[in-house]
Amino acid sequence: MLPFGYQHSFRLSAISEVGRLVIKMGKRDRIQEVTSSKSKKMTEEEENVNNHQDDSDDQESDQDAQLPPGTRLSDEPPIKKGKWINKKRVLIFAARGITHRDRHLMNNLKEMMPHSKGESKVEAKDYSSEIDEIALMKNCNRVLFFDNRKRKDTYIWMSVVGRGPSVKFLVESIQTSQELKMTGNCLKGSRPLLSFDPKFDDSPHLKLLRELMTQTFGTPNHHPKSQPFFDHVITFTVLDHRIWFRNYQIVEEDGSLAEIGPRFVFNPIKIFDGSFGGPVLWTNEHYVSPNDRRRALKMQAQDKYKERLLAKHAKEARQPRGQEYADIDPHAEVFDTIRSEEAASVMKPVFARRK
Repeated sequence: MLPFGYQHSFRLSAISEVGRLVIKMGKRDRIQEVTSSKSKKMTEEEENVNNHQDDSDDQESDQDAQLPPGTRLSDEPPIKKGKWINKKRVLIFAARGITHRDRHLMNNLKEMMPHSKGESKVEAKDYSSEIDEIALMKNCNRVLFFDNRKRKDTYIWMSVVGRGPSVKFLVESIQTSQELKMTGNCLKGSRPLLSFDPKFDDSPHLKLLRELMTQTFGTPNHHPKSQPFFDHVITFTVLDHRIWFRNYQIVEEDGSLAEIGPRFVFNPIKIFDGSFGGPVLWTNEHYVSPNDRRRALKMQAQDKYKERLLAKHAKEARQPRGQEYADIDPHAEVFDTIRSEEAASVMKPVFARRK
């Protein structure tokens, strides 16, 4: 046996060796746990990546399965989404005092023109100085402005904002789409085909009107609110120094048409160099204002009344009056006999006309 001191030192050395071994084993276990956790994380990440790849492969396979066939039944080329370059917008609004028919016509034009914008009514007195500012705030470069006078006469201003030119029209024979109840129908937002009469090439002012109407009523290509096809035609016809507006649906490919509406007539008054004013470029010599027309109708009615009174007075003046004609019987001619020669002379032209 070892002495007591040696035994105690041996126990301490043994305990210290065991502690070192335990510490080493603990470190090793912790290292193994860390490495095992890292390996688990790596395996989980690899599994997630593999699952994601499998999902993407499944999605690609689903997309491949959902793709249309490679052959097309139509010979038309596929429609490609182009860039919206021609960013023209038309501001359509009115002055206060318009009638219900004018408002319906304005709404019909808004529905027919997807590149248009609306605005609340303005005062009729000061609209010339405010319309350009309103159009610039609405980011519009064309204006269709409705104005009504005496709740009888409808006027339309068609203008290019800022620099002009501008045209003032008197609108006649207004018939809205609700009134017509036509059989034609077109998709909302589709682009129209603009058809102009060959007479628009005859004079400079008609050429200017054609260009202004093309920029106003023509929907820009690739507009976000428009449809990429044509299914209706807007025609402008020159007749009796006026421009007749009609809207037709293209029913079949052979060119058969059905009227949609609205329909109205532009009677041009003046063309100005600026926007809603400026130097006058052209004046319609055949234009007669509604006030002058109503005055002429009143004068004709007065002339008819005067003629009727004059005829009445002339008849009364031809009647025999006075003491000289008192003994004359007005019915005495009834009992006068007609000789045969007079009767033959009277009846001969009558028989001749019958033959």
